Amino acid sequence: MSSATDPWGRVDENGTVYVKTSDGERVVGSWQAGAPEEALAYFKRKYDALVTEIGLLEQRLRTTDLQPGQAQQSIARLREAVTEAHAVGDLDSLVRRLDNLTEQVGRRREEVKAQREHARHEAREIKERIVAEAERIAAEETHWKNGGERLRRLVEEWKAADRIDRPTETALWKRLSAARNAFTKRRKAYFATLDDQRDEARREKERLVAEAEAMSGSTDWGETAAAYRDLMRRWKQAGRASRDAEEDLWSRFKGAQDVFFAARSAAFAERDAELRVHAEEKEKILAEAERLLPVRDVRQARQQLRAVQERWEAAGPVPRDQRDRLEGRLRKIEETVRAAEEKEWRRTNPEARARAEAAVTQLRGSIERLEKDLEKARAAGRDKAVKEAEEALTARRAWLEEAERTLAEFS
Repeated sequence: MSSATDPWGRVDENGTVYVKTSDGERVVGSWQAGAPEEALAYFKRKYDALVTEIGLLEQRLRTTDLQPGQAQQSIARLREAVTEAHAVGDLDSLVRRLDNLTEQVGRRREEVKAQREHARHEAREIKERIVAEAERIAAEETHWKNGGERLRRLVEEWKAADRIDRPTETALWKRLSAARNAFTKRRKAYFATLDDQRDEARREKERLVAEAEAMSGSTDWGETAAAYRDLMRRWKQAGRASRDAEEDLWSRFKGAQDVFFAARSAAFAERDAELRVHAEEKEKILAEAERLLPVRDVRQARQQLRAVQERWEAAGPVPRDQRDRLEGRLRKIEETVRAAEEKEWRRTNPEARARAEAAVTQLRGSIERLEKDLEKARAAGRDKAVKEAEEALTARRAWLEEAERTLAEFS
């Protein structure tokens, strides 16, 4: 058998196939079935298969998120395959490519480690936030439905978050579970207390209903209406019973009030009908009384007004919405007659007339004396005295004019 050579291997005369490496030649196989060139071609194809596998691994590292551990397993397998390869080719270059891939995987491993550390850090922050909010809800929340729903969502958020180191994960989960348990206990305690409060409210409202029903037939309208207002105040202060009990008790409570107030309204309607008759009578009385104005004869006006007042009292009460208007009209007539009486009294009062006459006489005498003083001062050329006399005369004449008007009222 002849021999054949290649830059990376050869076939000797015995058909033994060698590959050349940096460590020297190494036997990779034996070929007895054909020409040496066919042997080299066969073992080169095995080399090309290794090249293809390594190329695919390089591509996966570049284009996918191949995990470092999986990549390292593939490199180790290929390195073993290259080291023991029954192939002819540049095996040393394949080893170098695998070394390069090992370096890439190392960098990838560090990147993944950093990413995982960052993810764990973020997950820890998320779970610490979840726990903090759960503990706040457990300690403060009083809107029980919203609080319970929010705690359920927090658990879902916890499950969706990445896992962190086991000790921290365990400690935080215990705090979250404790917060949920504390919220549940506080809610149960609240509703247990609420049940007690509702029972007490029911008992109090049953007492109020009994009082309301006992008063429903009363005809003491004012006092009973006030009592019902007090019952309503106590009803509001009593708190709420359970829904069914509240509705039933309120129906009875309101029914008792409705019976009383319906009866009172009927009684008031009957009374108002009588009061409207009184109002019509007082309208007639006022129409007659207003004919006394203006007052011409004070004595006669007083006598007629007294008769009007007697008839007014005898006519009885009127509806509340008309009372102020009617009494206002009567009061105006009374005030006018009273003013006329006062004016007449002042006019006929002898003591007042004497005082008015004395004031007029005194002022006239004072004016005569001041006029004489003024003439003397002018004759003597005493300007200051003239001025003082003129000012005094002006004042006395004004007072005299007013005093004469007062005196005229007595004539």
